Amino acid sequence: MSRFAAVAFDLDDTLCRHDHDVDALYRRAFEEAGVEPFGEPEELWPLLDGPPDPDDRVGYLGAGFARLAAQHGRDVDPVALAAAFEAVADESRVAYLPGATEALAAAAAAGPVGVLTNGPEDRQRAKIEALGLDDLVDAIVYAGDLPRRKPHAEPFERLTAALSVDAEETLYVGNSLSYDVAGAHNAGLRSAWLRASPDDAPGAYGPDHVVDSLAEIADLLAEGRGADGREPGGEAATTEPEESR
Repeated sequence: MSRFAAVAFDLDDTLCRHDHDVDALYRRAFEEAGVEPFGEPEELWPLLDGPPDPDDRVGYLGAGFARLAAQHGRDVDPVALAAAFEAVADESRVAYLPGATEALAAAAAAGPVGVLTNGPEDRQRAKIEALGLDDLVDAIVYAGDLPRRKPHAEPFERLTAALSVDAEETLYVGNSLSYDVAGAHNAGLRSAWLRASPDDAPGAYGPDHVVDSLAEIADLLAEGRGADGREPGGEAATTEPEESR
């Protein structure tokens, strides 16, 4: 018997990632905007402000292009570049992260399975279909279509209601401390933070579990001790002090 009644997952950078040829996509965006290319994708990503803004993806990308144009001394319309980037991106070009299908199978063996994404359905639906998630999960909540997104409690409440489970019996797996972990905490769910690197620490956040790979989810769902060595209801076992980053 699993230690949780249900398991739910974030979508982007938790279950899947984009599978584009990023260099080709970057060049196509400049071609679409009629702008002579400058810079490289690797220069753009660090200039973006945290996770994408579901309300204004063009503005989010445009701010990065504005900074990149300033660094290269180019006089361009960064919003037009960002809009071109969004126009040529194919949302169906996604692939499962390592261990994702195994984690979904382990979750299904434990109980109902859900997906909660901050994006709207018109953007995320292509990813869901490409991954075949309709056949693998019991409920999908698109917080981008709700009045409030993660880390607000409402999307999580919609999710647990759709799964017909109590919040405190539900594990939510996500890669973002400020959206996934904070949101799960606010709604009373247990959280498993999928960190990008073993050197990453939760800082001021307190995920119930910390995993370095989705392959650890099966052990985490097992009865008794989880993959992080934590008893149900106990403290998360991490080696890093919470104030470190």
